[in-house]
Parts: sequence; structure tokens; C-alpha cells
Amino acid sequence: MLSRCDLIKGAAVALLTFSIQGAWAQETRMNLFKIVTIKDEIVVGLSTEELQALGGNDASAVAHALAQKGDLTVWQYNVHRGPNGELQQAPTARIGLLANASLRVEPYTTTYQILPHP
Repeated sequence: MLSRCDLIKGAAVALLTFSIQGAWAQETRMNLFKIVTIKDEIVVGLSTEELQALGGNDASAVAHALAQKGDLTVWQYNVHRGPNGELQQAPTARIGLLANASLRVEPYTTTYQILPHP
């Protein structure tokens, strides 16, 4: 039978584990954006740090950086099945965006788990 001390220790370990996982998830939080071009639409992902380097944290910062620089290199995201069969939004290719081919940058939301890019 577990003692009260063992239960408290177990609860503390569980709480610490969940708080570390929450901090890790916050550090690797990916922000998805839909890039609408003349020909198609693609979804790209940027980390919080990448967005800050562009000078903001939303779609307007991405659009402004793209217009200013003329091009951006980002990770394209697509839906894939994870190891246990669940659907995930995962990085598939590092691509270049050109300002003259992009018409609009929109925030993109998904119900799937978003994996961070390398």
C-alpha cells in the first residue's frame, strides 16, 4: 500500500512533468499561415522566434517582411498521419516565397497537432 508521502511525491513528479511539457510546447509553438498566390494556396509554419525576427507575431508581420525583403524561406506544412495513426500538421519542405507571386497572408488554424520544424 502506498504511503501518504509516496502519493505526495508521485503527485509532485506528475505536476513537474506536465509543467515541463507545457513549457516545451510553448517554446516550440508553431504559428501557421496560409499563403494565397495566383495559382494556389499553401500553409507555412514559423516559430515564435522566427516571427519576432521578422518584426512581429502575426500575418501582417509576415506579409510586411515578404514585401520588404522580396523573398522569404519558410517551412511548408501539410497534413500527415503520425506514428499512432492520428492526423498531424507536419513540415514537409523548406520553400522560398516570392513577394510578386503572393497575394495574401492569412493566419491558419487547425485542429490537428502541429509539429515543429527542424
